[in-house]
Amino acid sequence: MGRGRAKAKQTKVARELKYYSPQTDLSALERELHSTSQGGGFTAARTWDDDDEDDDDSTWTSGSR
Repeated sequence: MGRGRAKAKQTKVARELKYYSPQTDLSALERELHSTSQGGGFTAARTWDDDDEDDDDSTWTSGSR
């Protein structure tokens, strides 16, 4: 029975987040994009290979219970 007020609050917060549009600092964005395009920024993360599926599982089994 007491859920109405909480739901109204959640709806209000969701609506504020949906329609909120902060001021964008375009000059800072331009500086950031310019600095990363010259090789001084983001580096890609290592990706995992699927070769682990071919490993021999016999070394992981226990001989007795």
